[in-house]
Amino acid sequence: MILQALKEYYYRKPDLPKFGFEKKEIPYIVVLDENGEVVNLEITYEGTGEEKRARKFLVPHSVRRTSGIVSNLLWDNPKYALGIKTKNDDERDEQVSKMHQKFKNEINLLGKQEDKGLNALKLFLEKSDKEKLLQKKFAENLKVLLEDENPLITFRLEGESDIIANSKILLNSIIEAYRSSENIKNLKKFDKAEKTICLISGEKDIIERLHPSIKGVWRARSSGANIVSFNSSAYCSYGKEQGNNSPSGIKAVFAYTTALNFLLDKKSQQKIQVGDSFTMIFWAAKKDNLENDFASFFNIPQKDDPNKGVKTVKALLESVKSGALSNDDSKTEFYVLGLSPNEARIAVRFFIKDTVRGMSENIAKHFQDLEIDRPSFESEFLPLFKLLVSTAVLGESENIAPHLAGDFMMSVLKGLPYPETILQAVINRIKAQDYKYKAKNRKAEKAKSEWVISHERVALIKAYLNRLSRKTQKEEEITVSLNKENTNQGYVLGRLFATLEKLQGEAQEKPNSTIMRYYGTASSSPVAVFSTLMRLHQHHLNKLSKEKAGRAVYFEKLIGEIQDKIDNSKGYPSYLSLTEQGMFSVGYYQQRQDFFKPKKEKTETENKIQGEQENG
Repeated sequence: MILQALKEYYYRKPDLPKFGFEKKEIPYIVVLDENGEVVNLEITYEGTGEEKRARKFLVPHSVRRTSGIVSNLLWDNPKYALGIKTKNDDERDEQVSKMHQKFKNEINLLGKQEDKGLNALKLFLEKSDKEKLLQKKFAENLKVLLEDENPLITFRLEGESDIIANSKILLNSIIEAYRSSENIKNLKKFDKAEKTICLISGEKDIIERLHPSIKGVWRARSSGANIVSFNSSAYCSYGKEQGNNSPSGIKAVFAYTTALNFLLDKKSQQKIQVGDSFTMIFWAAKKDNLENDFASFFNIPQKDDPNKGVKTVKALLESVKSGALSNDDSKTEFYVLGLSPNEARIAVRFFIKDTVRGMSENIAKHFQDLEIDRPSFESEFLPLFKLLVSTAVLGESENIAPHLAGDFMMSVLKGLPYPETILQAVINRIKAQDYKYKAKNRKAEKAKSEWVISHERVALIKAYLNRLSRKTQKEEEITVSLNKENTNQGYVLGRLFATLEKLQGEAQEKPNSTIMRYYGTASSSPVAVFSTLMRLHQHHLNKLSKEKAGRAVYFEKLIGEIQDKIDNSKGYPSYLSLTEQGMFSVGYYQQRQDFFKPKKEKTETENKIQGEQENG
């Protein structure tokens, strides 16, 4: 199914390389005149630093090099294309000479052609000591080439805008050369290159023995890895070897690998890197806006357009809410593929097939579930990476639990309950950071407390609990803002703790330590600390009443209202379950956010007390 969908995507994209070709970054071009004389040695690099890239050219498809001498057609490294060793090469001169001869032999297989560029190249290749020829006129550029780690070379005829490999006269000969590649030659032992039913297309074709490498998967081999391969007898059956164990035609294999490499390209807009664990690509059965917007839903906003993600999410939510998605969206298929490196191979983490409408609705529901009151400086919509690192030790991406990102993404895209591991991870991080409050100054301590129970962590907890409540139907869903009618004991105790903390903060301007040091225990074993906290709060009320009587009455009344929602028959719970601990965090967070909301009018109590003070 995966390979079929990729094959269909290849035929949907007319700008992808035709059979037998691929787009390749070629940093160096040797320019020749019609007599085979060197006119120039061009360097095609553009940009600087990490953005430095060589221009891409359409060239005959690359060969697989496992052992022995195998040359690409009309392009290769200096050893093959010029018979020259680079700075880091340690091959013997005799070996380099054989490589160069192989390069010339591959070109000779094209036969006689009425192509001026090809004939000029043949004349050039017959010249001896090509290094001296280039050194004489282009010493500086040659030095750069020989010190390069990726010194690929191709050729162009003077006066032409395109390279020799793109000559229309050579097109059919190059395709035939690809059909006669090493892969096909080595098939004679097994099926003598006879046509067999291809498992991908269902049509008869010559079976590809070795599938081309896939590049662009994070932390996979830079030279490429395989998504379909057989390198051990344990994976083979019925005497078949390598690609014959899953017979795939050379046309279908070329199509799916070309499409996959295109989607995984460095500049691909249909690729998302999810932490350090896996790479995700996506595409539709036909052109659709979701292909363009999908990455914006989950990626961190770019510096050049920081509002792009917010705008695309808002547009999505509005389209789902208003029913603007067309009937065609319910039929157009949409695919998401998660890939992870696995030594020399690529592992499929997940493959999701849905319609554009179904995928859009699931993504919209994800953002709706995450919605919760937030500080003004926080982003309205949280990117995937920020959510995941909030679950990791020290907020480092490499510390994200191995399978968490994949499981979480599956839940988002399929509209399923989030994995329980995400709630456990967030609760653990909140508790672990709770014990690091011994800051050298109070500003650092305050900043740390705001970061521990952060917007993204509580948004994750809220989303997890709401999806769970829809499944079990045992609890009402958590609202975006503070819900004073919510009687869940974890939620109520979280509100109470936030209120006691706020009271202490107003009563003591510079406390040596705050009650936040009790947060971990209060959220898991309330009975162990709340009796103590309630005794302390009376001291804070007395102190505040001397300076701000109205505020003291306000807190006393609020604490009383919250206390009334605690089950008096049982008292403070001896422990809270994991979900109740999550409710504690949400209650605490929403109560704090409510304190920071601007109040348009003072309460009647505060007005009354203030009036008495002014009159008397």
